[in-house]
Parts: sequence; C-alpha cells; structure tokens
Amino acid sequence: MKKIIELKNITKSFDGEQPVLDNIDLDIYSNEFLTLLGPSGCGKTPLLRLIGGFETPDSGDIIFLGDRINDVPPYKRNINTVFQKYALFPHLNVFDNVAFPLREKKVPKEEIEEKVHEMLALVALKGFEKRSVTRLSGGQQQRVAIARALISHPQVLLLDEPLGALDLKLRKDMQVELKKIQKQTGITFIFVTHDQEEALSMSDTVVVMSEGKIHQIGTPVDIYNEPENAFVADFIGESNILDGVMLEDYKVRFSGQTFQCLDKEFMKNEPVDVVVRPEDVDIVPVEKGQLTGVVTSVTFMGVHYEIIVDVNGFKWMIQTTDFVDVDERIGIELEPDAIHIMKKSEYSNLYGDYSSFSNELDELSELEEEDEDE
Repeated sequence: MKKIIELKNITKSFDGEQPVLDNIDLDIYSNEFLTLLGPSGCGKTPLLRLIGGFETPDSGDIIFLGDRINDVPPYKRNINTVFQKYALFPHLNVFDNVAFPLREKKVPKEEIEEKVHEMLALVALKGFEKRSVTRLSGGQQQRVAIARALISHPQVLLLDEPLGALDLKLRKDMQVELKKIQKQTGITFIFVTHDQEEALSMSDTVVVMSEGKIHQIGTPVDIYNEPENAFVADFIGESNILDGVMLEDYKVRFSGQTFQCLDKEFMKNEPVDVVVRPEDVDIVPVEKGQLTGVVTSVTFMGVHYEIIVDVNGFKWMIQTTDFVDVDERIGIELEPDAIHIMKKSEYSNLYGDYSSFSNELDELSELEEEDEDE
C-alpha cells in the first residue's frame, strides 16, 4: 500500500500546558481504515485536527503524499471531516445538504445531480432527496453527513467520534455501513473513538493512545492478543494482569505456581507482567486446578457469566458459560496459549485486579476506612 500521510515527531500543547501530543510518529496508508483509540484526553482528537488543518503542530512535520502541509489551510487539503454533531444545514433538504460542496465549487448542475444520487445510493438514502434533514433519525443524519463529506472525493476522510450520539443498535448498524462504504470508495478513513469494541470491529489498523503518546499500533487481532503493556491490555477488553517471573524460555511463575507459556527471549528470572484474558480461563474441579480460589460474585451477562474469583487475595475475572455459585471453591486451569507475557512498564501494578472496576471505588473504600479509624 502507498503511504498517504506521515506524522513525524509531532508535538502540540495549548496555552503552554503539558503537551497533549508528545513526539508522535505515525504512517497512514491509502485505502486503510485506521482508528485512533484511547480514553478521553489522550490526544486523539487534537491529532485528527492537526491532520485536517484545524490546528498546527508546535514542532514536527505533517507530510501528505510527499508534501509538507503544516501550514496548508483545511480547504486546500484533499481531506474532509465528519463531526460527531453532523453540522448539517437545517434549512436545506437532504439533496441540497449533500450538493452544497459541489455548488460552492460551481460544478455544473447535471454533474451535481448525478453525483448526489450516486452518494445517496452509496449511503442507502436513495429516495430521501427531498426530505428535510430535521425529520431524519440520527443514523440517517449521519449518512447525509458522510455523503456530503464524500461527494468531493477526498483522499482522506476524518471521522471524529461520529457514532457517539447514536443508540447501541443504530451504532452497530453504522459500524457495518461505514466499513462497507470505506471498502467501496477506497478512501482512507481515520476514525476517532474511545470505544474498544468499535475500534476492533471496524479497523484495519488500531492506534492505542494515552497521555499524548502512542502505545501500540497493530491489527485488531494483534492489539488484543499481543498487548505491549498493562495499559493496552487493560484498555482493550478485560484482562487479569499479574506479577510474574520469567524463569526461562516458555516457563513463567506467578500466583505461587509455575506455568508453561509460548513466550521466549526474556532474561532468566526477569520480572514480567502476565496477562490472562477472562475468556481463556478454564474452570475445573478443585483437585484438578493449577490454582484454586473462592467465587466472590457472579453476574449473568446474557451469553456468559462474569465471575470474580479470589485467588490468594488477587481477584480474577472469568467469563464462562458454566454456572458456579458465590462462595464456591473452584479450580482454575490455564493452557499455555492463554498466558501472555509483557515487559514491566510504568503501568505495571495499576491494572488487572478485579477487586473493583474503577480506581474511584477503591479510593472511596480507602476514605471510608480512614473515617472509621478516626
């Protein structure tokens, strides 16, 4: 694939504060669906705005098809943007909203007619030409915004959390539609979201960000199965993350037991983070378990049960279709391919224990204990 955008050593801060983007390097390719994924405040939207020309970097270069475009205004870049709030013109009908960019460019009427009908067919809104945009559903308005952004045939389409205002079922429908539209047009899509499932289901490439930095770039499968640090492992789905020691190639010790794994090329007796996804944990009779623990909670999730198990003070999450009861002692078995080994990082010991689902609950518990002591 041809490289279409290169971000080189991009740094950006506002009002002299700590950088919202810190030395970002990223290559984006033609016909790629790339997602910038991370929590609120991680820098993904400022990065999108830099690519679109709505902000300029403090340092570094933005290269578009070989040309430096740091100071090129948005209207001179062959890049369009779809915003979360759609930005449709309420006094114009569907046809006129989609036609607006071409009319601004003084495109002949016959060509406008042809292209608008082509775009509306692409986004499954054929027959909606005369409908007022104020009478459309959220999903239909989103389709109009996408058609308007695509009618000028940009080489890159930026999408800033465009599905955030939609309900769950409509959002899932639009995920499928967006992926289909991207494949049909061959346009590079750069999508911003904080929703992990959205990123994994739609993208060719996922860029995981936090605190203005890129932590990992890869396919959805690679990001999920081979996270590079505890932040990525915790942010992309659920993960049990434990302290371990890599005894030698293919052998790791954690929770007081030694396990076979598939990882190698660590130093002998190197401290590591051990990741086990909840769906990869097998529940077995106590006498057959490599580890044993007591069930502290059971939540029915529809397709599976979400079980929290106390194993020597560490709370594991297990996702299983087998029912077990609270206070029941169970055995845990782990196959070698269920265990993933990561280097220690600044995020070690911050994630992975399911005593609670957020730091806020832990902090409240600590405050309550302090009040009781007083």
